[in-house]
Amino acid sequence: MAYRRTEAVVARLTETRERIVDAALALVARHGYGGTGIPAIAAEAGLSTGALYRYFPSKAELFDEVFRRGSQREIDVCAEAARQPGPARERLARVVEVFARRALKGRRLAWALLAEPVDPLVEADRLRYRLPYRDIFAGIIEDGISAGEIAPQDAVLTASAMTGALNEALIGPLAPQAKRTDQDMLIAGLARFCVQAVGPDPRSSRKDRP
Repeated sequence: MAYRRTEAVVARLTETRERIVDAALALVARHGYGGTGIPAIAAEAGLSTGALYRYFPSKAELFDEVFRRGSQREIDVCAEAARQPGPARERLARVVEVFARRALKGRRLAWALLAEPVDPLVEADRLRYRLPYRDIFAGIIEDGISAGEIAPQDAVLTASAMTGALNEALIGPLAPQAKRTDQDMLIAGLARFCVQAVGPDPRSSRKDRP
């Protein structure tokens, strides 16, 4: 008869796996991928190195899970900000501010998620995890178009450009060797850029007509 894991065993394995990921995420947030080793993660999780490898056969697989877990947390926060009521441009600015302010507050983790050199496995996920941000912006833009607040346009194209611009604009300020910047000015500039990217309010031009 094949061995079947009991619910208690499955729960214990799941809890241990979660503890490993939480420990790795905490260490990456402090030291980045390059400064975080498997022995340190195992010690943080209260395990031996050998026991850890039973859950994650390679460092790349563990770091990929860390990346996905950390990225999803940020996506969820931005999605919640996008769901708050208000005009489309106000919602765009709110999401940009939430994204940028959280990145600048947790600089080491943000650098790891956005730009730190990583294993190809993590790099592939890094590209895929840009899509949810694009979809958040595209959804707001589409709402604005439906409400007549934003002129008709390719919402996905505009949102893709916004997502790429935000990532690129934050890489410099987040870099480990970067000097501290005026965060409020940086965030305001990013929000202004994204709001202007959707074009002028079409209702203003209609009001100016005789």
